[in-house]
Amino acid sequence: MTNVFIDGSAGTTGLRIYERLEQRKDISLIILPEELRKSPEARADALHRADIAFLCLPDAAAIEAVALAGDTDTKLIDTSTAHRCAQDAGWVYGFPEIGDLREQIRNAGRIANPGCHASGFIALTAPLVRAGILSQNAALSCFSLTGYSGGGKNMIAAYEAENRDPLFAAPRQYGLTQQHKHLKEMSVISGISVLPLFCPIVGDFYSGIEVTVPLHKEQINGTVSDIREIYKNAYAKGLVRYKEAADENGFVSAAAYSGRDDMEISVFGNEDRILLCARYDNLGKGACGAAIQNMNLLLGVEETTGLVCG
Repeated sequence: MTNVFIDGSAGTTGLRIYERLEQRKDISLIILPEELRKSPEARADALHRADIAFLCLPDAAAIEAVALAGDTDTKLIDTSTAHRCAQDAGWVYGFPEIGDLREQIRNAGRIANPGCHASGFIALTAPLVRAGILSQNAALSCFSLTGYSGGGKNMIAAYEAENRDPLFAAPRQYGLTQQHKHLKEMSVISGISVLPLFCPIVGDFYSGIEVTVPLHKEQINGTVSDIREIYKNAYAKGLVRYKEAADENGFVSAAAYSGRDDMEISVFGNEDRILLCARYDNLGKGACGAAIQNMNLLLGVEETTGLVCG
């Protein structure tokens, strides 16, 4: 039996992880009483007793939790932004389908769970950079359509309020200063030296995400067929799969993978103007599904255990 502690189990990601893990027979959850949930002493004790701990916390609190864990053998899976680019400090980026990260995760003591928007961008670009189809100096743009659950409890409450702002009925673009917190990992993990021009958009639906990277043929060293073959080979196992472009009567819905933990990669457009598209759930492969997949790899069990996949 593996002892697991979720530090921050009251947040959206923490609650979803808890709901998944409480159903498993191979997991024993360490649960703190409500009055001790924020106690540093109680958290430190739980972190030391756990075999694996999920940090579902804001960045500053996640850094504090790592300090509370100290030199313990507890394996940490951090869902915050704090350690996603801290490979030099011993953190492994938790995206098993990219390069040799699956083997690194299996042997890791510290795993940084990917960001929701970043997951799609990296899945689309990292294999192409590694294959030389995209230059490391490529100046890319990216737009992402996401459900409002990605904004956490406050945004969920705002969207589901009885007398909500009528502007919420239409999609809303944000990250307008081009300082979004996912930008650094999008660049570092994909291997692209230039921060992408990123346009995230939140819509009036609970969960699901669609990330698109548009390309002109002049930006690639190869063909559309080359890109498709690279995706087929790169995503032969795991939770990411290449799928021939699905045409939903001329539309592609960002909610198609809501409630699931896997990701679909497709290529649209033509030889001159190409659309790379990733669809998944911002709370699934974009958050708790990815975290549980990483835990499964640490445990040496089938990585889709307890997950919802097509």
